[in-house]
Amino acid sequence: MAARRRPPGAYTVTAVAGSNWRAQLGRLAVAVVREGVRTLGRGGGHSDGPTPTRAPLPAPGPIATRPGPVTDHAGPVRMEYAPVDDGAPDPGEIVWAWVPFEENDGRGKDRPVLVIGRDGGALLGLMLSSQDHDRDAADEARRGRHWVDVGTGPWDKQGRPSEARVDRVLRIEPGDVRREGAALSRARFDEVAAEVRRLR
Repeated sequence: MAARRRPPGAYTVTAVAGSNWRAQLGRLAVAVVREGVRTLGRGGGHSDGPTPTRAPLPAPGPIATRPGPVTDHAGPVRMEYAPVDDGAPDPGEIVWAWVPFEENDGRGKDRPVLVIGRDGGALLGLMLSSQDHDRDAADEARRGRHWVDVGTGPWDKQGRPSEARVDRVLRIEPGDVRREGAALSRARFDEVAAEVRRLR
């Protein structure tokens, strides 16, 4: 039996129909994707209530600033003796503060400091040391370091005599004061102040 011949144009019609099917499927996929994007943009489309809105952020508060570092004071010094037992550092009192080394390499030490005056809102003070510099006073003087005895007091738990370095005046922000030690006697304070004036 002779094989049946396909009518002319059958393959062309089939190809066109297949092409139309793929095109329609592609358009349907694009439509589904677009609808999904719109639904996500409306918050998912599953809520019966109004579209939730994000609460506004609170207004930023003032930026906290760190108290300034302890620095060397090269300006004029107006000294005064005015200790007050009020919990705040005052001239004539010995307080504790972190004092940087003269090398300015970021290192320092927590030391007792004699407050001798003010510079605006800052305190002016002299670092104390429990080392006896009388033994090497000449060598210290050659290096530009001068010390005055201030005696003993509750600022040193071991009761060691202290000396104030009178050639280096420190500028200290009140917020950098760790704690108060005690008030120096007026007589001792006047001796220290006289040496500060002589050197400056």
